[in-house]
Amino acid sequence: MSNPASEEVRAPTARRRARVIALQVLYEIDGARHDPDRVFENRLREQSIPTPAEGFAREVIAGVLENRARIDTIISTYAPSWPIGQMAVVDKNILRVAIFELVIGKETPPKVAINEAVELAKVFGSDASPKFVNGVLGSVFGSQAAVEKS
Repeated sequence: MSNPASEEVRAPTARRRARVIALQVLYEIDGARHDPDRVFENRLREQSIPTPAEGFAREVIAGVLENRARIDTIISTYAPSWPIGQMAVVDKNILRVAIFELVIGKETPPKVAINEAVELAKVFGSDASPKFVNGVLGSVFGSQAAVEKS
């Protein structure tokens, strides 16, 4: 006998949908150099999300754009074999979103930020993306935790 509760597919949370939109906006900005506000408004017309999630997406996008140099330095430190310019655009932007959440925003619990990034990598990245993203973010989190303890 099957259990209907175990077969239920959970809908993505509003925050996950906000992260997807943030990732899509950052990807387009990175690849096509389009205006961030215009790209974000276009995404919201295509995919509506609740107002609090919209605010979260705006915060993530603005935070990544304002701190991109710092975030990219962190990525370069923890993924030295993958120069930023040669990294897949989607992987780079997944890492940027997660590192913003882990290091700068600090609203999201670290394990949630890492898990969400890995989930984005499974959906939008290559077969190797989830492992790569998890490895980089695990190292970033480990170093952050060590700094905070000292």
